[in-house]
Amino acid sequence: MRYMLLICGSPYPGADDSEDPLDEKTQAWVDEMTARGVRLSGSRLRSAATATTVRHRDGELLVSDGPFAETKEQILGYDLIECADLDEAIEIVSKHPVAKFATIEIRPLWPTPERVS
Repeated sequence: MRYMLLICGSPYPGADDSEDPLDEKTQAWVDEMTARGVRLSGSRLRSAATATTVRHRDGELLVSDGPFAETKEQILGYDLIECADLDEAIEIVSKHPVAKFATIEIRPLWPTPERVS
């Protein structure tokens, strides 16, 4: 089963200005999970100040700057993993270094139906 890991927390000052690679502990986690074949993709996200929100309501397209909700915590990044079950996903998240200062939400993905041509 595929799971989206949503990494949520308070952004740190200068997060959008930093082009630094991942810190050593996070890079080690990425390398281990990639080698295990469970991490499919992932990335840091720029701050919510760079977000654009799109809604379609009553036939009108509404585009606004910023995130959907005003909150102190933001989605800072994500990882897409594939595991046997939720227990394995929890084990993987328990090893993620950012879990020490951020919250990681584990959300199962709906399977994408195969299209027959």
